[in-house]
Amino acid sequence: MKIIEQIINSKKNNKKIISILIDPDKTTENKLTSTIKLCNTNKIDLIFFGGSLINSSMSEHYLRLIKKNSKIPVVLFPGTNTKISNIADGFLLLSLISGRNPNFLIGKHVEQAFKLKKSSLEIISTGYILVGNEKNTAVSYISNSSPIPSEQHDIGAATAIAGELLGFQLIYLEAGSGSTNSVNRNMIVNVSKNIDCPLIVGGGLNTIEKVEMAFENGADIVVIGNAVEKNQKILNQIGKIKK
Repeated sequence: MKIIEQIINSKKNNKKIISILIDPDKTTENKLTSTIKLCNTNKIDLIFFGGSLINSSMSEHYLRLIKKNSKIPVVLFPGTNTKISNIADGFLLLSLISGRNPNFLIGKHVEQAFKLKKSSLEIISTGYILVGNEKNTAVSYISNSSPIPSEQHDIGAATAIAGELLGFQLIYLEAGSGSTNSVNRNMIVNVSKNIDCPLIVGGGLNTIEKVEMAFENGADIVVIGNAVEKNQKILNQIGKIKK
C-alpha cells in the first residue's frame, strides 16, 4: 500500500500518525542508531529525512542505516539542497503556498522534475504553510518568505482550502525549524475543519502536551524534530500516546 493511502486510511479511522524528522546535518551514526531503535520500540509511523540545507556527506549512508534497521517508511523532506535518493520510500513535494517566492512555489520543483519523475520514490504533493510570529526560523530565512501571523486564522484556512482545491494531497502547517512556539490551537482548528485532506502539523512541538494539543485540535500527523535531537528519550513518552 502506498504511503499516501496509509495516511488517508488512518485519517478515515481516526488513527493519529507520529513522524519524526531526522536532519542528517544534526546527527551521528551512533545517535541515529539509537534513535531508530527507539522509533521501532515506540511504533513511530513515519520518518521524515531532510533539513534546510543537507550538507552532510553522510546522508546516503544514514538512509541505508535507517532502512537496514527499520521497516518504518522513510520520506524525504526537501530543503534547498535536497538529494534525491531511491533508498527512501517517498518524497514530500512541498510547495510553500503561504509565501510568494516563486522558487518555492514551483521553481525548485521544475529543477528536480525529471529526476523525480524517473525515480522510484512515491511523490506526495504537499501544500506547505508557514505559520507564526517568528521571522528568524530556518524555513523563513532560507525561503525568504514571511509566515502567516498566528492570529490570522482565516488567512491560514483560506490558504489551506486553496491548496486542497489545487490538488495537494496533504496540507502541512509549519511553525518552522528552531521555532520556540508551535502552531496555535485556533489555527489548527480553523484549518482542519475547512479541509478534507490529511493535515500535518510540525515545528515547536517540543513537549508531549504540545503534541497532544495538535492532535486534539485536528492534526492527523505530527512531526517532531528538534525535540528528539535534544532528548531522544522523549520518544518513550511519545510512544505512550499511541497506546
